[in-house]
Amino acid sequence: MRTYTYIVEKCPDTGLYVGYVPGFNGAHSQGETLDELHANMQEVIGMLLEDGEPELEAEFVGMQTVKVA
Repeated sequence: MRTYTYIVEKCPDTGLYVGYVPGFNGAHSQGETLDELHANMQEVIGMLLEDGEPELEAEFVGMQTVKVA
């Protein structure tokens, strides 16, 4: 079993939660709730892995905050 980290954003136009795995082409989905998004992400990643292990274009490292005056 493999673990992937995905980013979650909320679209201001639709109100939907949008998720994507950085560097994993095609690994993105959306949902009306965080639970729905999570299930959708599991499904799409599972389908993508049917074609074999991807070569990631980038690796998620983390997030930082910056203050600007």
